[in-house]
Amino acid sequence: MIDFHTHILPNIDDGARDIEETFNLIEEAKKAGFDKIVLTPHYMENYYETDVAEREVWLDAISKNLFIKNYDGELYLGNEIYMSENLISLLENAKASTINNTSYVLFELPLNAEPLNLYDVIYEMQQYKIVPILAHPERYSFIRKEPELLYDLAQKGVLMQANYGSIIGQYGNATKIFVKKMFENNYVHFLGSDVHRQNTIYERIPECLMEIRRIIGVEKLNEITTINPGLALANKRINVETPKKFELSLKDKLLVNILSKEK
Repeated sequence: MIDFHTHILPNIDDGARDIEETFNLIEEAKKAGFDKIVLTPHYMENYYETDVAEREVWLDAISKNLFIKNYDGELYLGNEIYMSENLISLLENAKASTINNTSYVLFELPLNAEPLNLYDVIYEMQQYKIVPILAHPERYSFIRKEPELLYDLAQKGVLMQANYGSIIGQYGNATKIFVKKMFENNYVHFLGSDVHRQNTIYERIPECLMEIRRIIGVEKLNEITTINPGLALANKRINVETPKKFELSLKDKLLVNILSKEK
């Protein structure tokens, strides 16, 4: 399997705090069944701004150490880029990066408010032949309240990456309810641990896989854990199943609205 979203590089964002934690997380990932890991530290203007060159130095040092330890997995560079009207400039100037220098970009939004320029930024990315991948849409309260927005984004060519932990309530029950609907209606194209700390999500991956497999089946699970991320890393086209429009039931809508206040 390929972990498509992680915060394992040390001292760059709110993820791994030192190199020891980095190596411990990589070992945890291996035990959880991941043989490839995409390193996607936050890039947020004026906050997390470690550039491509510095991240490549870290990757090279970590890879050499792992080689000595006979680690047989593979690491790839990317970013989780906080949405910005300067996104293209950040990429062109080697500040932020695409996934493994491909056309695929993982980006995130504010958790609680839809950006006014969301569609403008998506349009600009696509004008530059970039494939936008929205990180953990199930975690955004404004999307949970308006599933139509999720459908609209999918119709505009935005791919979706869900977090493993969402299905087991790691981010609250509102997120759990919503991500289940995403799985049921063909909105999830990639899965990521979004790991930040040791002894957290990796030890629960078997539980997550079992629950997701129950919803979408073995074949679809393999597609979003291995096939799609492999195609993205190789800069190849991903065949996307048409998403279905969905509405939350009145009961779920009430639950989501109430439970969203938990987080």
